[in-house]
Amino acid sequence: MLKNTAFTLSIFIIVAIALAFPGAFQQVGDYKLTGLIVPLLMIIMFGMGTSVGVADFVRVVKMPKSIAVGLICQYSIMPFIGMSLATLSGLPPEIAAGIILVGCAPGGLASNVMAYISGANLALSLSLTAFSTLLAPFVTPVLMSWLAGEYIPIDAVAMFWSITKIVILPVVAGLVFNHFLHGKFPMIDKTMPLVSMVGIVVIIAIITGAGRDNLITLGFALIGIVALQNILGLGLGYFVAKLVRMDEASARAIAFEVGMQNSGLASGIAVEMGRVATMGIAPAVFGPTMNVNGSILASLWRKTADKHRSIEEDIQGDVSTKKN
Repeated sequence: MLKNTAFTLSIFIIVAIALAFPGAFQQVGDYKLTGLIVPLLMIIMFGMGTSVGVADFVRVVKMPKSIAVGLICQYSIMPFIGMSLATLSGLPPEIAAGIILVGCAPGGLASNVMAYISGANLALSLSLTAFSTLLAPFVTPVLMSWLAGEYIPIDAVAMFWSITKIVILPVVAGLVFNHFLHGKFPMIDKTMPLVSMVGIVVIIAIITGAGRDNLITLGFALIGIVALQNILGLGLGYFVAKLVRMDEASARAIAFEVGMQNSGLASGIAVEMGRVATMGIAPAVFGPTMNVNGSILASLWRKTADKHRSIEEDIQGDVSTKKN
């Protein structure tokens, strides 16, 4: 929990610095720092691949209903929430398209942390993050063409190749590395989570610096919109999971998977489209917002889980005493 809090705080600190000194995060010499975003995302995706093994695919076979419900919720609830909020927001077209882009992104790695903290079904959370990410090159361009086409021109084929480059190739490389070299380089296993967190912080700083003027102008309105987007995703994900009679731990996992998007990937797509200072703003704001909301919900659910566990232990203790 302390690590997660430190991660969230570091995002707020770096955003404040980037707002105060945007030039430091825009360019070094003749090199534009936005060029670092895609390579950093590829490293993060490689790290995700190294953490996935045969056991993850076995889990999918064992819980097909949960995986199906999670993926359907992931690629239906958030995209339509994003479209609805973008339509109602009255924001400039490219900024509004960024809100939809966040909704069309796959689940983020932060959802796994929140699932762990809250006592949710971690195996389901990990599997959903992996498979929603692998589906992203095929699903995200289609959804963006359908839902955001009225705001900006969307080249679905170009977006497919961009996401494939950012996601599929690094994840596959990570899978191959994990399969053939698992355990031979323990330092990589230990450092990749930290590298991923640092990479996300750097990405958010660069996007904040690039879109500083838009962020200052639209800051409060955009924060309110993406906060609502995140809260609705968490709530509706949980509600739908319970509606189809999933157990509490699985419902919590789906809530986090639906509500906590891969804002880094959304930022990378904005970079590839040459719209990082406009489309990239909503993902940059969504990242820290979802971490704050997710941390609060995870803590509340953790307390509930601990309370239920304590009651069950007391009941089992009473039963054992009576038997004796």
